[in-house]
Amino acid sequence: MSSRATALGRILVHRAAQGLGVAVLVSVLCFLVVRNLPGDAAFRIAAGRYGYDLVDQETAADVRAELGLDQPAWRQLLAWLGDLAQLDLGRSLVTSRPVVEEVGYFLLGTLQLTAAALVVATLLGGTIGVLAARRPGGTLDRLATAWVAAVRAAPPFLLGLLLVVVLSAQLGLLPAVGHGDAASLVLPALTLGIGLSGLVARVTRDAVVEVRAADFVRFAQTKGMADRWVLLRHVVRNAAVVLVPYLGIQAVILVEGVVVVESLFAWQGLGHALVHAVFWRDVPVLQASALVLALLIVTVNTVVDLLVLWLDPRPRRLEARA
Repeated sequence: MSSRATALGRILVHRAAQGLGVAVLVSVLCFLVVRNLPGDAAFRIAAGRYGYDLVDQETAADVRAELGLDQPAWRQLLAWLGDLAQLDLGRSLVTSRPVVEEVGYFLLGTLQLTAAALVVATLLGGTIGVLAARRPGGTLDRLATAWVAAVRAAPPFLLGLLLVVVLSAQLGLLPAVGHGDAASLVLPALTLGIGLSGLVARVTRDAVVEVRAADFVRFAQTKGMADRWVLLRHVVRNAAVVLVPYLGIQAVILVEGVVVVESLFAWQGLGHALVHAVFWRDVPVLQASALVLALLIVTVNTVVDLLVLWLDPRPRRLEARA
């Protein structure tokens, strides 16, 4: 078996084991958190189904008996883990719809928002970083440093409100809230992407400066290769070895941070679903949403590992010599 196939198999086995452990850990933690929240879960679920005005103690007792909430906690947890082993996520306690359908719908919204934010951050931050690296210490480099400080200092909710005031309330270019169309995606994607672009610019700038000083780049320049081709063929690819793992970490942070932005712009994603599931004590939706978010992080890390393996052949060569 080649060193590349060996490294690939090792990564996939490691991440599969990690995903299994994360699934069990997240399920147990979510169950324990919901069980220890104050208030009557059956009453809250009944209110989500019928409305607060139509709920009394008798209705809550019926819901409690119907959903088995009066059973011991360990039995409920084992039932959930058994269903999870069969890939059965159950039904929502509030809407009675299959959890797979609900979480699948919200997962699509989160993936759309995360992908759009990463595109904004990569294009904006990458361009600023490459321009700043052309002359370290120059005017563009100082402006890039100021940009990094400004966008990193602004919290996402404040940046989002600023964009709403300017682009929606004052100029009327974009809807302030909504879900389902491209125009509604722009403001939340800009909020996340602009905030992320600062560090992308800084990491890109440092990586490009380091690679431009490398011997193989100077050798390419002495051969008479145009600066544009040196940049594209030698600098950008080698800088990507540093940038790709960083973007993977930022994608993980984005997945974790979409709760605030989705709530601010009423964008229907997993963060939005998670908040409502906690409020209505919808345990299956809560566990499934948290589980999908955790597995999404494991998937992002796996993709990053595979990209680095493809971009940088040095670890494979070292293993082959060992």
